[in-house]
Amino acid sequence: MSVKKVTTVVNEFINPAEYLQQMVLTYTDYLKVAQQEKTKRREIDAWEKETITKINAQRELLMAYLDRSFDERAENFRALFAVVDHAIASGNNDQLALTLNSITEIAKSSPFKDLANLATVRAALDDPNHEWKF
Repeated sequence: MSVKKVTTVVNEFINPAEYLQQMVLTYTDYLKVAQQEKTKRREIDAWEKETITKINAQRELLMAYLDRSFDERAENFRALFAVVDHAIASGNNDQLALTLNSITEIAKSSPFKDLANLATVRAALDDPNHEWKF
């Protein structure tokens, strides 16, 4: 078969113009999908950074809350044990019993119970006049 006949047969089955047009359309579709995927990746990266920032902010909030609550709790125990020492030294058994009861009640309560509502904790931390009670 001659080259002319092969070219004629190929041209009958595959129109070069249509083939080129199909290649261009396919490549254009590829570019659109590639751009969409890049956009999605940027959105995911932005979401990831935002989420990590929120988690770190909540972590800092929680750590500040725990620092303050445990400092306050420790100070309360120090003060109450000072009262116990004074009650023992003075022989005041009523004051001793009342103070030991207070120590027991504070020890039974959990400093984590108020963490369920982080908005309340955040507001308390932002308020310089907030009094921490346990």
